[in-house]
Amino acid sequence: MRRTLARKLPEPGVTATTAWSVWALLLGMGLLMMGNGMQGTLLGLRASDEGFSGTITGLVMSGYFVGFLGGAALAPAIIRKAGHVRVFAAMASLASVAILVHAMLVTPSVWAAMRILTGFAYCGLYIVTESWLNDRATNESRGRLLSVYLIITYVGMGGGQLTMNIASPSEYELFLINAIILSVALVPILLSANNEPTQTAPEGLKLRELFRISPVGTVGAFATGMAHGALFSMGAVFARGYDFSVFQVSIFMAALIAGGALLQWPIGRLSDGMDRRRVIVGVSLGVALLAGIAIPVAQASHTALIVLGILFGGAVLPMYSLYAAYTNDHLRPSQMVAANSGLYTAVASGAVLGPALTGWLMDWFGPSGFLVFFIATHLAMVAFTLYRMTRTESPQPDEQVHYAPLPGRTGELSESWVEEVTDHSETDDGDSEIEDNDDGEGTAGTPQKR
Repeated sequence: MRRTLARKLPEPGVTATTAWSVWALLLGMGLLMMGNGMQGTLLGLRASDEGFSGTITGLVMSGYFVGFLGGAALAPAIIRKAGHVRVFAAMASLASVAILVHAMLVTPSVWAAMRILTGFAYCGLYIVTESWLNDRATNESRGRLLSVYLIITYVGMGGGQLTMNIASPSEYELFLINAIILSVALVPILLSANNEPTQTAPEGLKLRELFRISPVGTVGAFATGMAHGALFSMGAVFARGYDFSVFQVSIFMAALIAGGALLQWPIGRLSDGMDRRRVIVGVSLGVALLAGIAIPVAQASHTALIVLGILFGGAVLPMYSLYAAYTNDHLRPSQMVAANSGLYTAVASGAVLGPALTGWLMDWFGPSGFLVFFIATHLAMVAFTLYRMTRTESPQPDEQVHYAPLPGRTGELSESWVEEVTDHSETDDGDSEIEDNDDGEGTAGTPQKR
């Protein structure tokens, strides 16, 4: 039997109606992303001003991702028991309390514990948000709703960087402002009359099985987690090491995020038309090259480094979506939800290691250790990907799934991602044909070698 996945363009009115139905959730998430973006930079700057070593700062910042992994394991059961709205309120309150404790007790051990608590809380918040969006997404509105969500993510994180200029990181005001932002994020959610979603977190593939399916995708997701964890946790520490002012640090971090927002779609479109591994190699080489150029630039001009940061962030941040798309090129639609949820686990696991390793390198090489980390990580991925290209074939461009930008936080949007990419994977006449075997499982006809 053969079934056809026809692409239907979303009607603007339908999309607007769907987005309006979750306006409270999107507004709350925008505020939460503002608070999260602000918090990473604030703690990095304060740690530098307090004289924390690079290794200690990295270990402290890694705590967030330890908590995130814990949240991924425990939060779904808590949500099933208490409900989405109550869990959203509880997790936002925990995150708000954690940032206040940072201001009260400026010691590495306390900060590490609070970062673990913060990661746990934010994981729960993301699961609630993404499961809610997934529940509200329809075939007509899914693609645009996911795009709106991603745009709000970038705007929120970028806006959080700019709030750093309200007061000094060495004082308590910014910590209070961060707690206020997190608390205000609760208001539109708790006053909303929207019904709660019914689905729970998807079960991910074990990393061993995921590696068997796609070595490049799994290792790449882990490496991307290391890079993203280092970028957002240690980027402010790196800039401060070159005597950036608070204003310059905030602009530098915002430039990284803006670059990721600007280059996500061009890189994705490029990867849809050729062997994705070539794009992965090219972008990874670009990251390593930009990091190498940034070493002398950082010593010569703060402004030039900020401008370079746009390209650097634009190359680093889309990598997860590239690896996710490449992995799904080798899967049937029935496998994609579990596989993408497993990839999120690989990302979070890598993010635990990234800040700590970067901090250690910064103790050895000074602030440039931050850039050394990105050079080494991405050159290693270039070597691994090139090796895999000598061992296996890649799907033809017309056999690949559609690239969709992903925030790389939880697996809750996996189902919507699968629907989005299969709706866009078309044959020349506008349809995508997927054959069903006798056992009901589909195959896209992609090579079995990976």
